Amino acid sequence: MTDRPLILWFRRDLRLADHPMLTAAVLSGRPLIPVFVLDPETESLGAAAKWRLGLAIEKFAASLAGLGAQLVLRRGAAAVCLQDLITETNAAGVMWQRLYDPASKARDMAVKASLKAKGLIAQSFPGALLFEPWDVATGQGGYYKVYTPFWRAVKTRVVSAPEAAPKALRPPTLWPRSDALATWRLGADMRRGAAVVEPYQRVGEAAALLRLDQFIDQAVAGYQADRDFPGIADATSGLSENLAWGEIGPRRIWYAGQRAMLAGAAGAEHFLKELVWREFAYHLMHHSPQILTQSWREGWDAFPWRGDNADAEAWRRGKTGEPFVDAAMREMYVTGRMHNRARMIVGSYLTKHLLTDWRVGQAWFADCLTDWDPAANAMGWQWVAGCGPDAAPYFRVFNPAGQAEKFDADQHYRRRWVAELSPRPGAEALAYFSAVPKSWQLDPAARYPMPIIDLAEGRARALAAYAQRNA
Repeated sequence: MTDRPLILWFRRDLRLADHPMLTAAVLSGRPLIPVFVLDPETESLGAAAKWRLGLAIEKFAASLAGLGAQLVLRRGAAAVCLQDLITETNAAGVMWQRLYDPASKARDMAVKASLKAKGLIAQSFPGALLFEPWDVATGQGGYYKVYTPFWRAVKTRVVSAPEAAPKALRPPTLWPRSDALATWRLGADMRRGAAVVEPYQRVGEAAALLRLDQFIDQAVAGYQADRDFPGIADATSGLSENLAWGEIGPRRIWYAGQRAMLAGAAGAEHFLKELVWREFAYHLMHHSPQILTQSWREGWDAFPWRGDNADAEAWRRGKTGEPFVDAAMREMYVTGRMHNRARMIVGSYLTKHLLTDWRVGQAWFADCLTDWDPAANAMGWQWVAGCGPDAAPYFRVFNPAGQAEKFDADQHYRRRWVAELSPRPGAEALAYFSAVPKSWQLDPAARYPMPIIDLAEGRARALAAYAQRNA
């Protein structure tokens, strides 16, 4: 009975270790067929995310090849592709790691129901999070809506140890047909930007584990003190990129952080809090999935934010005349990521100084980030806009100039990314102009723009609008 293979449906979990589904599959003793399906839900990813996914798939396929296995690629509706593979291979069923966004949950529930109706194995596993979102509840049985109580509720919970990577996978008698990854053209929308962004990516499980080890050894002690200064190199772990595609598991990071904390590393607990901030985002998305598309706080969709507009376009192009904002937007376009402190500043500037709908910013980040994460992106934008899970939202308006003075006093970050601020701009600042669409007609020799809005005026306008809404 164990000769019929299992289809292992990989998605955002492209690793071998800390993988409950893969561990269970190996223990079954069956032949295993790893599969990635490019379905409509995956096709809808933004340009940078889809391109980065392609790099992750390529690296993961190489890891599987080292175990004597293949990663079978199919394109189409997941239910159809999986059923075709079952028919072709006489597979006993399908296993997968859970996802939690509404579209993925609906797809996975339909797949599970269809397989079980045919008497086939249909089993989902945890692995993307430390705690399943439904396993954390308030004393009244509800869900947490504020981060700090959530942290207190989970910080002492037992987290099971991550499993080791398997040493081999039992192959099927015959491998089914596979698409060639190149035919998917996952990087097509990146155009000339791909060559600029690629050197900043650290792709695959081995790179993620090395990144974690280096951070714990060299930087975690100073994490709490240094993490808000974007000009300090490697002050943060950079693991959001690898977590986004499941190239490292959260339990592996949790255990490394716990060991550092027990060893006395001053910043280790704060690092763990940031990992749990990600958990909180998924907790909210599970219990209130409207957070992805609607203002989380009731009544906020009636707030008079502007839709897309010319000021928002200047924001997208890093031409607002606010150097800290523009540096952050250009950093994202060149590297595929943005420093966390900078994310808060550019988000506040767009939604408050420019009174632009947070969904405009959310969509641009979804298109540009190689570490794009549906839950973290939505919660972050709503938090900074004032309509999300924050105890004191509306009157917090980050002043970009004040933030720059505090967190970039030597102007290292701003000059690193904004070519017009230096008589001899560096290669990274100039790279922005090699990455952007030619239709933008940007020139590094052009005069740096004047601010599109006076900061005091923008703040006053935002506070007046918020006060009117709360009147």
